[in-house]
Amino acid sequence: MRYQSTRGTAPELDFRDVTLAGLAKDGGLYVPVEWPSLSDAEIAGLAGLSYVETAVRVMAPFTAGSLDEAELRELCTQAYGRFSHDAVTPLVQLDHRHFLLELFHGPTLAFKDVALQLLGLFFERFLKGTDQHLTIVGATSGDTGSAAIDAVAGREGIDIFMLHPNKRVSDVQRRQMTTVLAPNVHNIAIEGSFDDAQAMVKAMFNDAGFASRFQVTAVNSINWARLMAQVVYYFYAAVRLGAPARQVAFSVPTGNFGDVFAGYVAAKMGLPVAKLVVATNVNDILHRALSSGDYSTGTVTPTAAPSMDIQVSSNFERLLFDLANRDGAALAEQMRGFESSKAMRLTNAQQQGAAALFASDRVEPDEMSQAMAWAASRADEILDPHTAIGLAAARRAPIAADIPIVTLATAHPAKFGDAVERATGLRPTLPGRIGDLFDREERYDILPATFDAVTAYIAERAKPR
Repeated sequence: MRYQSTRGTAPELDFRDVTLAGLAKDGGLYVPVEWPSLSDAEIAGLAGLSYVETAVRVMAPFTAGSLDEAELRELCTQAYGRFSHDAVTPLVQLDHRHFLLELFHGPTLAFKDVALQLLGLFFERFLKGTDQHLTIVGATSGDTGSAAIDAVAGREGIDIFMLHPNKRVSDVQRRQMTTVLAPNVHNIAIEGSFDDAQAMVKAMFNDAGFASRFQVTAVNSINWARLMAQVVYYFYAAVRLGAPARQVAFSVPTGNFGDVFAGYVAAKMGLPVAKLVVATNVNDILHRALSSGDYSTGTVTPTAAPSMDIQVSSNFERLLFDLANRDGAALAEQMRGFESSKAMRLTNAQQQGAAALFASDRVEPDEMSQAMAWAASRADEILDPHTAIGLAAARRAPIAADIPIVTLATAHPAKFGDAVERATGLRPTLPGRIGDLFDREERYDILPATFDAVTAYIAERAKPR
């Protein structure tokens, strides 16, 4: 499998090099040169398989040439052996057509674990026997940071620097990052928004001086390996609801567009996805883009669903590229215009192509709370705010009544205890394995949201090439 950049000028790479690179040298994001496909018979053959075996069959085409199936199976077995539920991503039924896909049974209680536990092992495997040293630089709106830190803490040949917006993540999210005291873990709270943090990370990749001094890579969903791992649970859920003989719809609480783009990849591979519902909160750039073609930024509004408090969705570029006949030069020009003006109109081809598979919705705070209360009272399920936004959108999505709808449950409700308690009157408790989180020592540094301050901090602590 070979990978190309969405902006057309970076060299094609194999899976190993794409994983270690993260962002392409031309500022684009890597995607496979062509989408692999699974036949109906191959999809039907996934029924009854374990999560690990499903993962091997779905991901093997993407890792071909860099990992054989035995190596991939070994890494998946190790990664998913740390999950607290034997199904890894179990389905839960809410009513006659609505289901939850619980993605929070990993070590940091969020869906990011599904991909990042595996990505940490990919890094370790690909660095083994070399003198390479990785400097991971990431931005997090809450869950990516803790999942990435857990995945690489203490691993040789890796330093991780994770930026989060100061006082804009939940206490649980912050502590899951800042209480990891391994010497290769560095937490930075910036005095700005997640978008500020994400912009700085991309700038570091594109700064010739910085990128030449350190071997910088990404754990955010700009890294293709992360998205690839997320494709698996769409297949895992759909075959349990009757695929390929039956279509299935998914509602995805979305900020950076990575999780829902994985659903798009599953559809391109042949999974019968009826619709992908992009569920946003009041920070609704994706809803505006998909419903009216208006991809323009506004001011980030802090909410009870901080992982969705985003105005620039990095992975949206991958969809725009695929819907524009993979014309890297045209997409690069389109993205340059957006990066300079913070506004963009989707082309007719992009709007029409997206409408064939995607729907979108904006969920207001009271609607989020109502969805949490409904799930608690009618289905005896406690939801975190992000999942509740997904469920609210799913319950009013224009999807045929005979098609089951799966809402991706992206985080354990105890990560957002205050919001859950306000909506339901119930206080979720942390699982026993992290029950002492608030007794642990924290370590992090607060920096201004400037490129110079952050790069100077990293340069003092990172190992050069």
